[in-house]
Amino acid sequence: MNEDRKNAPQDTGEEELSLSELLQLRRDKLAELRQRGQDPFQLTSWPQDRRAAEIVENFEQLEEQDVVIAGRIMTWRDMGKASFVDLQDGSGRIQVYIRINDVGEEAYAAFRKWDVGDIIGVKGFVFRTRRGEISVHARELLLLSKSLRPLPDKFHGLKDTDTRYRQRYVDLIINPKVKDTFVKRSRILSLIREFLDSRGYLEVDTPVLHTLEIGAAARPFVTHHNTLDMDMYLRIETELYLKRLIVGGFEKVYEVGRIFRNEGMSVKHNPEFTTVELYEAYADYRDMMDLVEELYAGLARQICGGDTLVYQDTEIHMAAPWERLTMVEAVKKYAGVDYADWKTDADAQTAADRAQVHYEKNAATKGDILAAFFDAFVEEKLIQPTFIYDYPVAISPLAKRRADAPEFTERFEFFIYAREMGNAFSELNDPIDQRERFVRQVEEKRRQGAHAEVDEDFLCALEYGMPPTGGLGFGLDRLVMLLTDSASIRDVLLFPTMKPIAD
Repeated sequence: MNEDRKNAPQDTGEEELSLSELLQLRRDKLAELRQRGQDPFQLTSWPQDRRAAEIVENFEQLEEQDVVIAGRIMTWRDMGKASFVDLQDGSGRIQVYIRINDVGEEAYAAFRKWDVGDIIGVKGFVFRTRRGEISVHARELLLLSKSLRPLPDKFHGLKDTDTRYRQRYVDLIINPKVKDTFVKRSRILSLIREFLDSRGYLEVDTPVLHTLEIGAAARPFVTHHNTLDMDMYLRIETELYLKRLIVGGFEKVYEVGRIFRNEGMSVKHNPEFTTVELYEAYADYRDMMDLVEELYAGLARQICGGDTLVYQDTEIHMAAPWERLTMVEAVKKYAGVDYADWKTDADAQTAADRAQVHYEKNAATKGDILAAFFDAFVEEKLIQPTFIYDYPVAISPLAKRRADAPEFTERFEFFIYAREMGNAFSELNDPIDQRERFVRQVEEKRRQGAHAEVDEDFLCALEYGMPPTGGLGFGLDRLVMLLTDSASIRDVLLFPTMKPIAD
């Protein structure tokens, strides 16, 4: 604490009171203000011309200059006929010095009834205290908004994570690092758009409400359209509409899309999240690998200051080239299992049973078992950025088959810190093959109790002809987690999904 403020804290009458008493005390103060015709909630503006950070950064130019600032009172030190408060605005904090001789007895008496958390306007001049702290010397004060709830204890902050997520507005007030995370999130998204725009991609918007429950693995949220008297589904992906645009002649498109999946929640999952999905005609999945390497390494340099970042105390090296392994190579390297040894699906199932690897027993193919081994033994070991490519066709309904090995597809996922970060294909553009795969997928979903349907309009679009296309999708939230060293997805969502508190 600065030596200028070692005196006793403000005497607001709030010491040792219960929360209900504090709430009532502040409402009583508001009632008194209104009785005097000084209702702060009737004010509509304040001529703020400087921000806290701007004053600190440009002190040499602004010293002794008049400024008009506004913000929230965060700390208060009372010295009798003078007080110091820390004022927090959108850029940071600055100290304000308020003296009775400068603002007048009546104004100073009114000011001393204000509270930590109140939002005030200040007119004054910039100076440096005798202890060297850049401050604003107040000449005029105005209460702009009354805080009717006390802020969390200023020394201990807001620590409970559940409360932080539920009351993000308080979290942002109390914890500056939290605000910095979301400033970086916005910066990351801006840089992604800049990267794609500079390469000729066009940003588009596609429908959030779908009329079909498509046959993908994810479970959708269901809603009802009253006028049309029909159920609709919140989208689980943006893929099929974006590929329709490739059919229509747009050669490079992308969407920053909100996605909804009615599934479990964890440190890596939230029912609604943001993806960046892009498609490029006349490209393939290897072009998408190159794009990912360039984009992610560039983001690391611009957000984290270099090619190496630290995530959860682990150094992650983002510079290209990243390791590239086929799924077969990865399973052999990390699980010691050779796909070539499996002559039949039964051989693969026997190997999985011997290794106690979980898989869906109903008609599991060699491809299904290979993916099960990958999930069980490989993913957790992929700490440094790694591309895993050539996925089995059994788990890749939208990817193009490899011409030389039709049981595999030209698909990759990339992993960092043992987390799947994104997914890409050489897109399947054969409408006959696509129909067969859709039908199998829908049949499986219906066996599980879903009402999945084949998207006939998408197949119709493919029948008009889609050029060879590379497609990529990645989760913005997991990327922000990585670049801001955030342990949970809830740390990078302003308002994560939370179970309501029971009455």
